[in-house]
This record gives sequence, C-alpha cells and structure tokens, in this order.
Amino acid sequence: MDWQALQVSIKLALLTSISLMPIGLGIAYWLARKRFRGSYIVEALITLPLVLPPTVLGYFLLVMMDSQSLLGGLFSSVTGHALAFSFAGLWLASIIYSLPFAVQPMLRSLENIAPELREAAWCSGLSHWQTFWKIEMPLAWPGILTAWILSFSHTLGEFGVVLMIGGNIAGETRTLSIAIYDSVLAFEQEQARLMSLLLLIIAMLTITAVYAFNRYHSRIMVR
Repeated sequence: MDWQALQVSIKLALLTSISLMPIGLGIAYWLARKRFRGSYIVEALITLPLVLPPTVLGYFLLVMMDSQSLLGGLFSSVTGHALAFSFAGLWLASIIYSLPFAVQPMLRSLENIAPELREAAWCSGLSHWQTFWKIEMPLAWPGILTAWILSFSHTLGEFGVVLMIGGNIAGETRTLSIAIYDSVLAFEQEQARLMSLLLLIIAMLTITAVYAFNRYHSRIMVR
C-alpha cells in the first residue's frame, strides 16, 4: 500500500469537496432562482466535464495553467512556482472537473422547493437571507450532503485529469489512482489489487450512504 499516495488523495478530495460546497451552492442557487434565456447553456458548461474525455479536459486545463498564460503567469509571479504539476494546480483542476457533481444535486434540491414556501416566509417578515438559512437550507440539505459525498468520491478516484495536470510527483501530486497505474506497469499485482480494493470499498460506502440518507429523509418528509 502506498500510504503517501493515499494521504495525498484524501487531502485532495477533502479540500476539493469542501471548496465546492460554497461554490456549487452559489451556482445552484443562482440557477434555481434566476431563470433567464440561455441558462441551459450555463448548465451545459457546468456539466461538460461529465462527458468530456479526461485527457481533453486535462489538456485545456494544462494550457490554462501554463506559465505563459494569464492564470499560470499570475500564479507564478505571486508565488514563484509554476501552477501546473503542483498540488495547487491539481486542486484547481479537481474543483473544475468535480463541479457538476456538486452543482447538480444541490440544483435539483433547490428547484424542488415550492415557491409558495419562500413567499410565505417573506410574508411572515423573514428577509431573503433569513429565508435562505431557515427555510431553503434545511430543505435542500439532502442535495447538499449528496453533493459533498459525490464530489469527494469523484475526486478521490480521478485518474486522467490528475495525470495530465499533476504528473507523478511523490508526496505532492501522486494520488492513489496514479499509484495503482504504476503498480500495474511494474507488475506489482498484489499492491495494485489492495489499493484498487480500497478505492472500491470507499466508493461503495459513499454511494450507499447517499442512497440511505435520501431514503431516510424521504420517509421523514412523508411523515
């Protein structure tokens, strides 16, 4: 077992999923409340990482992080380090390719909230901000939790974008999926099997947790 790679994977997945909560919630709330002409184009752009080959997405992100580009050059001038093939670059790439896993569940939950509930809250004297925290957030909680679990799991097991953006730097960008790939190439089948089994168990547990929580929440709402 490559424990260092596991540590990098968990660190990356935690930072990415936590970062995506406010970002994804802000985007989902905006899309749910501000329906406008062309909103479907915004949703399509957000969903694009789901259908785009990871190597293609990784290539465009790599170009964006190049030291000659605006983003890569700005990062390099501030920190003195290149954004590509660094943990910071890997973190940014993870946020982008896991974004649909965070936005979609929260968007669906917010869209399912009846407009009459918001109007009733406003008539009761609650401000828009109070309505959001006291009414909408509790109702959208299943979607928010689902978004966090899915974005965490997706980031933990991603391979293509991680390889393109982070490379294979031990202790910094070498994740468990990269370690599995290296073990297979080195014919270290036992180690590859052990790490693959670990990712399989984590994925199964997280998906089971999502379904169990959603079913539990549905039963409570029915009562």
